[in-house]
Amino acid sequence: MSGLSIGQVSEATGLSVHALRFFEHEGLFLRPIPRSSGGQRVYEAADVEWLLLCNRLRESGMSIATLTRFAELVRSGPGNEPERLALLREHERTVHAKIADLRNCLEIIHSKVVTYEEHIREGTATGLWSPTPSAGDG
Repeated sequence: MSGLSIGQVSEATGLSVHALRFFEHEGLFLRPIPRSSGGQRVYEAADVEWLLLCNRLRESGMSIATLTRFAELVRSGPGNEPERLALLREHERTVHAKIADLRNCLEIIHSKVVTYEEHIREGTATGLWSPTPSAGDG
């Protein structure tokens, strides 16, 4: 995979062409993206691998600012690995907290599913959480 066009990278990563340009503008790539003689961006396999990691970090809630900082650290080269690790550990803690919150939400939703299934099975679902007008409503 070498000499990829922006369209090919878009297809490989699931990022839109607009998003790829945004990533470049925000300095999220690990290297300047070279251009062909015709002015078209030319990506490499390593750029795609980096973007796939960036996608995961973004999808898991990492902010653009934090992702930019991470890219800056990686771009800087060896010597700042403890900083990179600290950044990733903090994000990992955040993701674990989100997962815990989602598990709590899932428990509540599941209990409602069980309740509705039970009422539907028993034929007693009529009126489950039906809105009823208050005394003054017409």
